Amino acid sequence: MGDTPFADKPLTDRLLRSWVRCRRRAWLDRHGDSRARIYTAHRTLQLDDQQRSFVALLPKKPAAGLPGLAEGAPGVVGVRLTGQGPDGLPLEAHPPLLERVAGSSRWGDFAYRPVLARQGRRLTREHRFPLALAGQLLADLQQSPVGEALAVAGAGRRLEKERLPLNAALQRQLDEALVKLAADLQRLDPPPLAADRRKCTLCSWRGLCNAEAASEGHLSEVSGIGAKRREMLQELGIHGLKDLAAADPALLATQLERYGEQHGAVALPLVVQARAQRDGLVERLDPAPSLPELAMAGGVLLYDIESDPDARDDFLHGFVCLPRDPSGRWDLARARYHPLLVLQEHGEKRSWLRLRRLLASYADWPILHYGETESLALKRMAQRQGGSDRLLESNKRRLVDVHARVRHHWRLPLNSYGLKSVAAWRGFQWRQRSVDGARALLWWRQWRGSGPLDRGHHQTLRWIFTYNEDDCLATWAVASWLLEQDK
Repeated sequence: MGDTPFADKPLTDRLLRSWVRCRRRAWLDRHGDSRARIYTAHRTLQLDDQQRSFVALLPKKPAAGLPGLAEGAPGVVGVRLTGQGPDGLPLEAHPPLLERVAGSSRWGDFAYRPVLARQGRRLTREHRFPLALAGQLLADLQQSPVGEALAVAGAGRRLEKERLPLNAALQRQLDEALVKLAADLQRLDPPPLAADRRKCTLCSWRGLCNAEAASEGHLSEVSGIGAKRREMLQELGIHGLKDLAAADPALLATQLERYGEQHGAVALPLVVQARAQRDGLVERLDPAPSLPELAMAGGVLLYDIESDPDARDDFLHGFVCLPRDPSGRWDLARARYHPLLVLQEHGEKRSWLRLRRLLASYADWPILHYGETESLALKRMAQRQGGSDRLLESNKRRLVDVHARVRHHWRLPLNSYGLKSVAAWRGFQWRQRSVDGARALLWWRQWRGSGPLDRGHHQTLRWIFTYNEDDCLATWAVASWLLEQDK
């Protein structure tokens, strides 16, 4: 933890934001070994969204630092705010943007308010608390109250603005949070693992926490258990994977029914899943063939989409065309990758026609995908483009969700049935290390630039294609295992 006394280290807005997401994350941010961090593209995407939102908000490039505030610039960045909080706690904030508003301050007949770029559909404590902290410290600096803050989202005509009143109630909540944050940071050991670890995929400390969760048999390691279900089980005296694996399913069902009949119904699946993970068991649930659609098919299309969820933009439809050879064996040597980019300046109609032509070229081949994203996207595009009922029904028959088939036919000794987990279990390796959908989205935004004449280097596009092709091939790695088990 170093030799610097805790009192000399301020509580920052970034630590506060980490703490709101996860108490353990804030502790690791302050005391953890930085060498244990894993790069995540999520933070870079946040900064990219922020930059785009601020460009849409401001009439010109913002000024920098205290000189920008003194001259009354419409927007100012790079300001470090300091002060004291409850119990004399040292505070520090680095608001991403200060916007000039009507009012008065030490600099003249104008004042400033803090601004941040919001991700997600609504303001949460993760946004409110840092804005309130910045407002408190800014009020001291400009020698006038800060009555509200601003959260923005989107860009251009889509720019959304939401004002946040900085009132006494929010200040009390902030003070309470700061006191708790300070107490957590004074601990010799980090706080417990988060109850709901689904957000851990976005955290740079996930490798460290995943290893600890696996080592201690954390309940979140059992596939199917989230924060609420974990809380129920703990109230019943079940605190880890081994406890759950040793439980009597009938008794547990009765106990869980006190929270609702639907919870009793999951007792047996949870217990047997915990046992599978504890003992490394692979269990067949349905003896029927997993992929009967492939029995007589001359080939398959492996389908994977890359998306920008905030922009609701499916920017890449990737297909691997995998034929059978004359002897009936699947011929990976002849597999061909076909990426279909959806460029907004071309319009969706053009992309839809290209997609239809590709699918029609392999009209008798099933389309394998992993999860519901691809089937929903294809259906919605077809409906928007006036696809006939016959076409919609044909696509529906051809689409095969490999994830759904795995879950229906098999119980695996894995804490996740996602593509990355199951394909890696089967020995599949992605060619690019530590790449995920967020990294692919970041590459896409970097390549796309600000317009058709500002495209990035073609190598960036190749990285996206490689990742997307590997996702298609990972889907086949799982599907081929299913086929082997059906022999």
